[in-house]
Amino acid sequence: MLFYYVLLGAVGLERVAELVVARRNAAWSAARGGVETGRGHYPAMVFLHTGLLAGCLIEPLVAHRTFLPLLGWPMIALVLAAQSLRWWCIATLGPRWNTRVIVVPALPLVDTGPYRRLRHPNYIAVVVEGAALPLAGSAWITACAFTALNAALLTVRLRCETRALSAAAA
Repeated sequence: MLFYYVLLGAVGLERVAELVVARRNAAWSAARGGVETGRGHYPAMVFLHTGLLAGCLIEPLVAHRTFLPLLGWPMIALVLAAQSLRWWCIATLGPRWNTRVIVVPALPLVDTGPYRRLRHPNYIAVVVEGAALPLAGSAWITACAFTALNAALLTVRLRCETRALSAAAA
């Protein structure tokens, strides 16, 4: 399980890196007249994603779960794939990427990289990681709870983002 906890630490550091990039990109967007929408659901999103990491850490310890190689290794591969997709999205969007919904008016929609084929590829990474990361450490309850709560939150988030992008493109 030590490798799993190292992975959790790495994912935690990755989240900090995301927040640093998001803060820098928010300043870039604000300087260009960026408009933020969806502030109401953002605290819930932060709470849910923090809860994911906490659950991944606590559940295996409290429930005395062990690493199951036949499940754990494929889930770790999925986590790494999700991270790759996430950073491909971040690199493709450049300064437009953010953890918040901030749209700079008059900029065309990005249609390169993973956005060439998918409308919201970053959320695929979120869904995959949200299930795979806890399952890599046999945290079944965390995987189920996060998946259900994230489905509800993503419904709100996708509506908000779609409206914001549509308004900016009009």
